[in-house]
Amino acid sequence: TLDLDQYKNKVVYMDFWASWCGPCRKSFPWLNSIQSKFEDKGLVVIGINLDADFNKAEDFLKSVPAEFKLFSDPKAQWADKYKLIGMPSSFVLDGNGEIRHRHVGFKKSDIDDYEKSIVSLLSELK
Repeated sequence: TLDLDQYKNKVVYMDFWASWCGPCRKSFPWLNSIQSKFEDKGLVVIGINLDADFNKAEDFLKSVPAEFKLFSDPKAQWADKYKLIGMPSSFVLDGNGEIRHRHVGFKKSDIDDYEKSIVSLLSELK
């Protein structure tokens, strides 16, 4: 189970994804790279899968591996809590667990903006 309280004093990039989501396939390599690039500075990337059938998620992960923490939300409890409006949906939480940035969809042309939002929050960590 996911307990965000364990990530206090970390910046959390929480990404909601599903096997049927085309842009999710494009985002995973970048998510892997930011996890590696900023992990030692306090970033934790968390992927939350919304597939009701986890076998579909496993098939997705065989072709697009994840090098970050993964959780399953087949009943969409976390998705409902964060009021998702598109896929993928990402939330960047500061060291206090507050949502500071939100991204709906994934565009390679926006990667610089995504990374700036992460670096900004990492600089606030004590």
